[in-house]
Amino acid sequence: MPFFRKKPVVIEARQVNTKDDNDLREIVNWCGGYREIRLVDGSAISVYIDTMEGIMEAKDGDWIIKGIKGEPYPCKPDIFEATYEPVTK
Repeated sequence: MPFFRKKPVVIEARQVNTKDDNDLREIVNWCGGYREIRLVDGSAISVYIDTMEGIMEAKDGDWIIKGIKGEPYPCKPDIFEATYEPVTK
């Protein structure tokens, strides 16, 4: 059976911090908007973003990644750390 390696791709990513309203607004704008911010007792705990697969939830600590076509999607921290490493441009 043949094997394949994923091509290295440089992506943009931001980590969701629901405790910082300004940061949350910047992430939402960076994603191109949102459907809603989920609140519990008046505090944000997650944001819903439009993705190519539909509306998806990004919780505090999750990463939002922009794919190779600029499309945003959420990624759990453990998957992000196993898949990506910082680069300098």
